[in-house]
Amino acid sequence: MAQTTLLAIVNPLSGTASVQQKQQWINFLQKKAIDAGFNPEAVFTTHPGHATELAREAVQRGIRRLVIIGGDGTINETARVLLHTQTALGIVPVGSGNGLARHLNLPLNPLKAIERAINGRPVVIDSGRINEHAFFCTTGMGFDAYVAREFARQPVRGLPTYIRTAYRAFWSYKPSTYEIGQQLYPLFSLTVANAGQFGNNAWIAPKANVADGLLDVCLLKPFPRTAAGGLAWRLFNKTLDQSGYLTVQPVRSVVVKGEGPLLIHIDGEPLQLTTDTATVQAVPSSLLVVK
Repeated sequence: MAQTTLLAIVNPLSGTASVQQKQQWINFLQKKAIDAGFNPEAVFTTHPGHATELAREAVQRGIRRLVIIGGDGTINETARVLLHTQTALGIVPVGSGNGLARHLNLPLNPLKAIERAINGRPVVIDSGRINEHAFFCTTGMGFDAYVAREFARQPVRGLPTYIRTAYRAFWSYKPSTYEIGQQLYPLFSLTVANAGQFGNNAWIAPKANVADGLLDVCLLKPFPRTAAGGLAWRLFNKTLDQSGYLTVQPVRSVVVKGEGPLLIHIDGEPLQLTTDTATVQAVPSSLLVVK
């Protein structure tokens, strides 16, 4: 039997498409991959962390191209194992936000994304690290992490659910104070961005560059509720960095201390740290992505 040269990892829970629809995408992928000279294999994930296990095995087997059919969380699970390897990541974005794919201008149509993931060329991008956890789009704390935790508890995924969850969270969330470089900052949210957006074209760091060796630290000050509509408009029009409530600073690394154990998000997935301190640093030229 020919050696597998392309592995597709499919999250059956990402986004709102059915498993049957995703199986049709796999059939399409296998045909296109064979046409392009690959010997493809496809696997559905069955539990949290499964994508990481599959990706680690793929690297050990010498598979040079991994195609992810999933959202930013599944991409993170996979890409963290591909750092500093020769295995390239192809992205078929079918999650709730698809932040990294949107930043990279990848197709959002699954069939077009599959063709790009098979026929595109690998390029090198940066990643980030918060304590021992890798991220590729954004990480942060404050309101973003609070919403990520609440969204993860919902039985149904997708953009409408995220909007409802964020709206409810806005009315119950209380800003926190963080220490950065021996200065205290009361903040609504603190985001560290490798890519420029959370997903769904919500641009927190419009000038972020995934290949410059830097991360953008975005400090959003508390604001009156009456300003929320205008800030939301700026967020989706790539002008939030022009607001007086947001400060953006490119850095190679930053240390943040909170008021207690930090609730953070990593590419939109919530994580409760056991420490009050997070060290965030850029990891330049660390991941091959198919564009």
